[in-house]
Amino acid sequence: MKPTIAVLGTGLMGGPMARNLLRAGFPVQAWNRTPAKAEALRPDGATVSESPAGAVAGASFIITMLSDGKATGAMTRDPEVMAALQRGAVWLDMSSTRPEEARAQHDHLAGLGVEHLDAPVSGGTRGAEVGTLAIMVGGDAAVFERAVPVFDALGRPVHVGPAGAGQLSKLANQAIVAITIGAVAEAMLLLEKGGADPAAVRDALRGGFADSTILQQHGERMTERNFVPGGLSRFQLKDLDNLLGEAESLGLSLPTSRHIRDRFAHFCDAMDGGDKDHSGLFLELCARNNLKVD
Repeated sequence: MKPTIAVLGTGLMGGPMARNLLRAGFPVQAWNRTPAKAEALRPDGATVSESPAGAVAGASFIITMLSDGKATGAMTRDPEVMAALQRGAVWLDMSSTRPEEARAQHDHLAGLGVEHLDAPVSGGTRGAEVGTLAIMVGGDAAVFERAVPVFDALGRPVHVGPAGAGQLSKLANQAIVAITIGAVAEAMLLLEKGGADPAAVRDALRGGFADSTILQQHGERMTERNFVPGGLSRFQLKDLDNLLGEAESLGLSLPTSRHIRDRFAHFCDAMDGGDKDHSGLFLELCARNNLKVD
C-alpha cells in the first residue's frame, strides 16, 4: 500500500499534480480554499476534505501548492493542522516562496517532528498535466530519497542543496524564464512586422542555440494571441520581486531582472494583465510600441 498524500491547493497546478499522484496509485486527500476545485478530483478517486487539518490527518506526505510563502507559512502554523500532523510525516512545499520562508518552515516543522523539503517546480500547467515538471528540491538528502517516489509521479526531481536551496533555484529559474519571455516577445513582434512567418521561423530555429521551450510554446501563444493562463503574470511578478529581494540581501545588482520585473509590474498593474499568462508580456511590448493587438 502506497503512503497517503495530502494535497493542499488544487488549482491550476495542484489539481493536475493530484491526478498524477492518483494515477500512480497514491491515496490522495485533497483540500482547496475554493471547495469546487477539490471536488473536481473526487471522480478521479481523491478523498475531499473540508479543512486542511482533515486533509493532513493520517498523511505520510503533505504537498502544498499555494499562492506564496505567507499562505504556506500560515498553513504550517495553523493550530488545527499542527495538531493533525503525524510525527515523521514529510511536508513537501512545492509552492514558490522566498528561501528565507522555506528555511523558517523547515525549522518550525522540525520542532513538531515533521520533515520538510522545499520543492518548487517549473514546467507550467502542461508539465503538471503530463507529469514532466522540473522539481528543484532543498533539504536533507536522506529525506529527499524518501520523497523520490512521490516526486517521480510528478516529474524529474533533483536535490540541489540544503533547506532554502530549492527556492533559490526556482528564483534563478524564474529570472531565466522572465528574461527569455521578454526576448521571445521582441523576436515575435519583429518577425510579424517584418513580414516573416513566426511559426516557420520557430521551426527553423529548432535545435539551434536560440531554441527553447519558451520560444516554441510561448512564441506560439504570442502569435496566436492565446493568453489563457498557464503561468499567471502576477505570480511571475511575485517571483521576480522575491528574486530581487534575495539578490539585495546578497549585495547583488541584477539589472536585466530589474528591467523585466518593472515591465511585468506595468503589465499587471497598469494593463490589468495579472491574470493573463506570463507570455502576455507580448501585449506590454505592443503597447510600448503603440500597436493594437488583433
